[in-house]
Amino acid sequence: MARPVVGVSLALRRGETDVHRHRKSQLMYVLDGLITLETGDGLWVVPPRCAIWIPSGIDHFARAAGPIHVASLYVQPELVASLGGHCRVLFVQPLLRELVIRFAGPEHRGDAGREQRLAMVLVDELLSAPEQPLHLPMPMDRRLRRLAEAMLEAPSERLTAEQWGDRVGASQRTLARLFQRDTGMSFGRWRQQLQVGLALQHLAAGESVTQVGLALGYESTSAFIAMFRRLLGTTPARYFDAPEATAPSSG
Repeated sequence: MARPVVGVSLALRRGETDVHRHRKSQLMYVLDGLITLETGDGLWVVPPRCAIWIPSGIDHFARAAGPIHVASLYVQPELVASLGGHCRVLFVQPLLRELVIRFAGPEHRGDAGREQRLAMVLVDELLSAPEQPLHLPMPMDRRLRRLAEAMLEAPSERLTAEQWGDRVGASQRTLARLFQRDTGMSFGRWRQQLQVGLALQHLAAGESVTQVGLALGYESTSAFIAMFRRLLGTTPARYFDAPEATAPSSG
């Protein structure tokens, strides 16, 4: 469609897309549920009151393990060139939320001039939306890839960096150097990003904070809560109940 912004609202019990790309850039806002999106650059976890920004031309697929309700906007790429060419998770503040719902609603068409002006306000709100640290870059090195996959399959294993290195055939120093090269993060920070993403998936499924902490291998609930608060600026119990007018800290 030739309009600057086209929107759609969708509710599903669960689902998974094939790998695909869009000519337009996409903003996928999660009203309810939780979505995991994967590209060649890694994984993103998108909880309620957040949105994933997907620039045009990026191959991706999305997965929802349970019921979801999302509103997606498709924006002409030339309008959002200033947003860059990388995916990111944004906290959706009140004005941006109303714009998304307006464009995704059944009566979203107006005169061309009004549509263009609203589209420019949308872009301004996207530029000022707080980015959330919910991206897990996946390493490219063969040994690190095996390690990452093992940690995704068994997140409760609390091995040290040296022990993980022994398991995949790399020294602790090599492990640290390769993680920084491939992901831009230290091994410890990458592991925390992984744990936060998995924690949000468990919490969205209705599990208690204690259950989630144990599933991720924490010896105490308080240690798990401290890690979660350090990265997301609030406790696990409050994250999904946070007022929409207040964005969680991006650390």
